[in-house]
Amino acid sequence: MNLVIYILRRLAISIPVLLVGTFLCFVMVAGTGDPLGELRQNPTISKDALAATAAKLGLDQGIVPRYFSWLGHFLSGDWGTSIAQGNALAPVAPKVLAAFGVTLKLVVGAEILALIIGIIVGVLAAVKQYSIIDYLATTLAFLLFSMPIFCVAIVLKNYAIEVNGWVRDLGLQDVLGNPWLRTTSPEQLKTDGVGDFITSTIGAYLLPTLSIMAISFAAYSRFQRASMLEVMNSDYVRTARAKGLANGRVIFRHAFRNALIPVTTLFSVNFGSVLAGAIITETVFNWHGMGTLLVEAVTKNDTQVMMGWLVVIATSVIVANLIADLMYGILDPRIRVG
Repeated sequence: MNLVIYILRRLAISIPVLLVGTFLCFVMVAGTGDPLGELRQNPTISKDALAATAAKLGLDQGIVPRYFSWLGHFLSGDWGTSIAQGNALAPVAPKVLAAFGVTLKLVVGAEILALIIGIIVGVLAAVKQYSIIDYLATTLAFLLFSMPIFCVAIVLKNYAIEVNGWVRDLGLQDVLGNPWLRTTSPEQLKTDGVGDFITSTIGAYLLPTLSIMAISFAAYSRFQRASMLEVMNSDYVRTARAKGLANGRVIFRHAFRNALIPVTTLFSVNFGSVLAGAIITETVFNWHGMGTLLVEAVTKNDTQVMMGWLVVIATSVIVANLIADLMYGILDPRIRVG
């Protein structure tokens, strides 16, 4: 019962936060410039046509009435239409959701793998403090921290091209039918058969997944190590050791669960930032996701698409934080009681 009340309370907090977030996004997008600027420069479009278009899009109203009008349409499933030249009157929702699906498939896998591997490495580094494992994990984490993600992506892509060249020179290309390491998005693959599809898809996801994993893994492993060390030096862990409990039981039954709470917080914050910041990885590997969509929308000053993009990202961040809040209640029941 306490868990249900805790969930409802968090949901009640999340909804106003999302509304405030969408309003701030709407104000910022509205201040980026004139959405009809390109149309106004077109001498073939009359002033009456411009006025009719502005009225249709609600641009002749104040910011607050426009927001509530947009919100009502958005909640009903109408996200508006694109106002960019060459893409005018195209529905925004399918375009944004399609791009979101592409980025989500990439980011979710990368973040989950980075979290799992980071937790394992962080726990091992803490348990084996000042050992060769700890030194190697620390060195790798700082090395990855010091490399910008575009550098990691470009290096991986260049090495992939080299590996594919070696495979081709050795006459092994026909084993899989496609280059072993793909440097383009899955939708651009031409496959023949189920086996070819599986190997090509894995190859297409491998490099961008590793690029996103690199920095996230470094952060998760360092946070997990620091959190684990702090918990292992706490009074209740020392008491458990004094009672003669086995070392493995002390670590995984008493220390590990509480040490996950800071990493859960980091994951919820990092997930939203990675989702919004995947533009570099998508550009390097030619993925048509949220990053590509945002660049296109900003370049063309397509406010409807920008607003849809911001709302989807804001919702994702709030959902990620909501999941983190629920995980707190599972990891430490005292939180949901409080």
